[in-house]
Amino acid sequence: MSALRTSPLPGRLRRWSLSAGTVVALIAGVLVGGTRTSQAADSLPCDLYAAGGTPCVAAHSTTRALYSAYSGPLYRVRRASDGTTKDIGVLGAGGYADAAAQDAFCAGTNCLITLIHDQSGRGNDLNSAPTGYWPGPGPDRTDNLADATAAPVTVGGHKAYGVFVAPGTGYRDNRTNGVATGDDPEGMYAVLDGTHSDKGCCFDYGNAETTGNDDGNGTMEAVYFGTSRTWGSGAGSGPWIMADLENGLFSGVNRGYNAGDPTIDHRFTTATLKGGPDHWAIRGGNAESGGLSTFYDGVRPDAAGYDPMKKQGAIVLGIGGDNSNASAGTFYEGVMTSGYPSDSTEDAVQADINSVGYTVWSSGLVPGARISLKATTACCTGHYLRHDAADSDVVISPVSSSSAGADRANATWIVRAGLADSACVSFESADNAGQFLRHAAFELRLNADDGSRLFARDATFCPHPGNNGQGLSFPSLGYPEKEIRHFEYTGYLAGDGGSNTWDSKNYWYQDTTWLVASPLS
Repeated sequence: MSALRTSPLPGRLRRWSLSAGTVVALIAGVLVGGTRTSQAADSLPCDLYAAGGTPCVAAHSTTRALYSAYSGPLYRVRRASDGTTKDIGVLGAGGYADAAAQDAFCAGTNCLITLIHDQSGRGNDLNSAPTGYWPGPGPDRTDNLADATAAPVTVGGHKAYGVFVAPGTGYRDNRTNGVATGDDPEGMYAVLDGTHSDKGCCFDYGNAETTGNDDGNGTMEAVYFGTSRTWGSGAGSGPWIMADLENGLFSGVNRGYNAGDPTIDHRFTTATLKGGPDHWAIRGGNAESGGLSTFYDGVRPDAAGYDPMKKQGAIVLGIGGDNSNASAGTFYEGVMTSGYPSDSTEDAVQADINSVGYTVWSSGLVPGARISLKATTACCTGHYLRHDAADSDVVISPVSSSSAGADRANATWIVRAGLADSACVSFESADNAGQFLRHAAFELRLNADDGSRLFARDATFCPHPGNNGQGLSFPSLGYPEKEIRHFEYTGYLAGDGGSNTWDSKNYWYQDTTWLVASPLS
């Protein structure tokens, strides 16, 4: 989609037919299994699609294998401390992500997800998106990479990590193998965080232009999730599952509003899209339990350029086809297929998704709670993050229950839902209502919320388990490789190495870890 910016086998694939009885048996087998600790004995999504005659041509997940026989890598991380990379695989064939391998590799430093492997065997891996019509904020105008620890989750009783997409983050593959082009039929699904979305363009997963440009109506077919109303919307206030077909987010046959597409915001949401010659459908449901509902199933949109389609076959995640990268969301798994999947096949896949037991990891930070943040570095275990009474600086200093009332108040914060992203948090001063902890040029300040998008992003932090094994750490929403740090008793937003003095690698993992303590005031 164009942004109106305000700011598993190679070679010939065999196809199978799927009888109604086979589908019933597959679904029954999945449901009887229930939540499990191992997937290996079951038919997983790409096994089910293959049995339905619509095999996967791309399969991406950072949480689990999507084929029962898959034992390869899921994704690759790069650590900031020395720039080395590591592939994170599964615990066994058809199993869950080996999150412990990531935790060990990234201990004491920050890691980014540099690549999401394609499990189909076709090599359709997702890397940092290169610049397109819209440039990215990263090196050579590429898009940012996701913080590897920003979306912790439990799946099948195992710890795993999703792909947390902040604005400016995006992944892409412009040179794919087997992905639908022209008016060829295809299908796709994604499991997403239904509580993490925004109105920016465009949190997509699916088929896009190979050029990085807006090449006209019908040159994309990607499932979109968010609250944008610019090109289309559904019932309620959103978020909605829609189809990004380029120059239109479609919730049904009409350009604009379609009442049949409901607001859907399950914590774990399944979103599906499929399209073929003059036919497409949107379906969705709760990834934790229950089936899929059909929100639209019919002819192509009643606007010029969408019949026939002119799909180009690139794959995007977190961005639009022209690299529009102003959106937010969290991705756990998804696939793209060759051929138009039947509803019964999608229902079998949804039953499998239900069975793996996606559950929430919680930071324990509740909006409205009063807290204090205690340093963990050996020098400073009695120090708390606080603002200066005389100016807007944010520092650490020793504070205790016997300290003066003003000092205790300066070191007390009220947790708020993130100003720029409600999946994250912001910290309001307990003694200066309306003033928030934020970074300005990577130095921490206490400033009044001016209502701007810039301020909201600068004051939003996305907690993950603490870098030194204790407490929590707080990457910035806008700069996921930089985290709240104390350095020489002053507060900064700092990377594990970088151009600023406070980016020093010495003690970075300790200085960026905080214990959430009872409020001092």
